[in-house]
Amino acid sequence: MSAKTKQQRPKARVAKGFRDIGPEEVRGVKRMMRVIEEVYEAYGFEPLEVPFIEYTDALGKFLPDQDRPNEGVFSFQDDDEQWLSLRYDLTAPLARYVAENQQALPTPYRGYRQGWVFRNEKPGPGRFRQFMQFDADTVGSASPSSDAEVCMMIADTMEKLGIARGSYVMKINNRKILDGVLEAIGVAGPENEARRMTVLRAIDKLDRLGVAGVRELLGKGRKDESGDFTKGAELDAAAIDRFAGFVDAGASTRAETLKRLADLVSSSERGRAGVAELAEMSMLFEAAGYGEDRIKIDPAVVRGLGYYTGPVFECELLMEARNEEGQLVRFGSVGGGGRYDDLVARFTGQQVPATGFSIGVSRLYSALKLLGRTEEGKTLAPVVVLVMDRERIGDYQRMVGSLRAAGIRAEMYVGTSGMKAQMKYADKRGSPLVVIQGGDEKAKGEVQIKDLMLGAELAGSVENRTDYKEARLAQFSVPEADLVTAVREALARR
Repeated sequence: MSAKTKQQRPKARVAKGFRDIGPEEVRGVKRMMRVIEEVYEAYGFEPLEVPFIEYTDALGKFLPDQDRPNEGVFSFQDDDEQWLSLRYDLTAPLARYVAENQQALPTPYRGYRQGWVFRNEKPGPGRFRQFMQFDADTVGSASPSSDAEVCMMIADTMEKLGIARGSYVMKINNRKILDGVLEAIGVAGPENEARRMTVLRAIDKLDRLGVAGVRELLGKGRKDESGDFTKGAELDAAAIDRFAGFVDAGASTRAETLKRLADLVSSSERGRAGVAELAEMSMLFEAAGYGEDRIKIDPAVVRGLGYYTGPVFECELLMEARNEEGQLVRFGSVGGGGRYDDLVARFTGQQVPATGFSIGVSRLYSALKLLGRTEEGKTLAPVVVLVMDRERIGDYQRMVGSLRAAGIRAEMYVGTSGMKAQMKYADKRGSPLVVIQGGDEKAKGEVQIKDLMLGAELAGSVENRTDYKEARLAQFSVPEADLVTAVREALARR
């Protein structure tokens, strides 16, 4: 007889570049986002949800090559042979939404969105292919005041989340100034678009790679620790030196930085326009009381995406903390944004000014957690009502119902195991209390309440009803009519 074919079972594993998220983080992130929503709503922004999937040609700068439909994005074809993609960010879908609904929307339109985005890129430590963003945008205003308001709103958001003034900074710059520098070294015009993007992405990595690493990317290229080589912008030494002077032009005051930048781009009309926009924003910050400790001009901020056309900004956390391995961590940027006046025009043919900011939700939450600014501990696991007698399951359900009606998180054990397994279940759930009522307690009109934090050893020692009676640690009886009051008081003592 031939041997039976061995059944092939799939291996239980999460896809590369993705991760599962546990209940503590899910709850903590939701609380954090509610705080962000409160600030955004206070500034007059309205909520919007956009689909996870867009037509691929709506992604603009992220439109894949025909021969490489998954370059940078996750794409597939539908039954009509139309290319669809998982959204790369929340900005391109907003541009499509505004173009599609422009006549019905107020001008300017102010909206916020939150949700998952997907990038088909090489994953690494802390770098995932799926992550959450929280965006806020103003569409339809060309005034630098709309850019300034976004920066002030993010500063307010950080403080509302418990990050003290001086522990964060909003850093701003203007891509028009960078364009002025590019013009000065002869890297202007559509024929140099690829080189300009290489320059932008190189400078955007200054915090991670340092000046030496950026110089390599501006020149021939750079090999990373894994041996992968990234081709550079192939600028000559003089051009690289000019860029080094540009990113190093920051001073202790906004006024002095503006003066230095004005000198760098004095021969460029576009560069001078960028300096003027930053000057107007700086005036608005001063008028609203947002000093240098909250918002500063930093020429090293360029943002790596190609669709920015004016002011760009990043929010950086300045403090340090130790992670679970005891290593000292500096958090760096937790979000960024800027002006993108050409994105809606892809759909309408008419330029529609827009500006916005995107918070990296997971990164910001990780920073808040290390700093002890999250509220994970405030959600208690449910009180568990044990099922001692199956024929009285209705009684246990009524107990659970009375606890829930009183606003107490509670559940009835719905498995089929005995008392020992039920106790272990409650312990694994992290339940603060269990409610027990066997036949004897029922006859007396009582219930037993056990505090599992004080009597955790009971879960490993109870074998049967006799053992249970002998182990009364952190356990007390109350009349069944007083169940809700007794549970509430026991939880309050915690």
